[in-house]
Amino acid sequence: MPRLHLPPIPASDITPESLYLTRRQWMAAAGAAAGGLLLPAGTATAAEPASLGKLISSPFSVGDSRNSYDQITQYNNFYEFGTDKSDPAENAHTLKTRPWTVEIGGEVQKPRRFDLDELLKLAPLEERVYRLRCVEGWSMVIPWVGYSLAEVLKRVEPTSRAKFVEFTSLAAADQMPGVRSRVLAWPYTEGLRIDEAMHPLTMLVMGLYGKLLPNQNGAPIRLAVPWKYGFKSAKSLVRIRLVEQMPQTSWNRAAPSEYGFFSNVNPEVDHPRWSQASERRIGEFLKRKTLMFNGYVNDVGKLYSGMDLRRNF
Repeated sequence: MPRLHLPPIPASDITPESLYLTRRQWMAAAGAAAGGLLLPAGTATAAEPASLGKLISSPFSVGDSRNSYDQITQYNNFYEFGTDKSDPAENAHTLKTRPWTVEIGGEVQKPRRFDLDELLKLAPLEERVYRLRCVEGWSMVIPWVGYSLAEVLKRVEPTSRAKFVEFTSLAAADQMPGVRSRVLAWPYTEGLRIDEAMHPLTMLVMGLYGKLLPNQNGAPIRLAVPWKYGFKSAKSLVRIRLVEQMPQTSWNRAAPSEYGFFSNVNPEVDHPRWSQASERRIGEFLKRKTLMFNGYVNDVGKLYSGMDLRRNF
């Protein structure tokens, strides 16, 4: 699919935290008084996805209390379906997830196109309870289903020239109303260093709470990179390329002074327009302290040994 060459969105047009947390969204984030998420009136309810059967319990899971299925599926960032947090749940029913393939190529010995059903059987499916920290200041704890991305990448045999991995999401204007907007240059692209992509924590996700991944959460295949801000975990993947040069990413292209390539959760580096020192977990009223690398410092800290994490944000 050809890339649309649109002018970059000015940083001033990207929603700041003060506007992002509208009253309705703030009520959704702070719904502890109601025992969970308060859903906006008129929220669409999609058919429940199919169960994935017996899963392996992963040693990578954190012990935090999980957010509910409703919270996770009704409060989302997925700009292909709209910029409001309720838009994906309302609009993503138009996404067609079958048939679906993911093409993997570039600096590899054995380029391949994987079918969704093939990926579902490629490795044992694990349930991994991961923290998710979004750059806007909210967080969740989510039981994803899938396995390490490395399980797939090692099958295409990366060459010695593979230094980075580029991820491309679906951009189908007939299925995704947000793609008709100019909020970003479509398709959505993200990237990791090869050692980040091969790290066992980096997850290829195909499910949630033991069921197939709901459309609004990035169906049918997405990433979960738990020590980075949520926008690094690209959704609805259609292409993965291993490359020698650092790839451009959507948010870095849109606002390079605000969104760096690495985008590791670092409470000591503020977003230019708000602090990253604290966060509000969905379903809780009070804020909590943001953890370095989102609490995964013992797992991934060595990847960045000797790097200036203020400069390489």
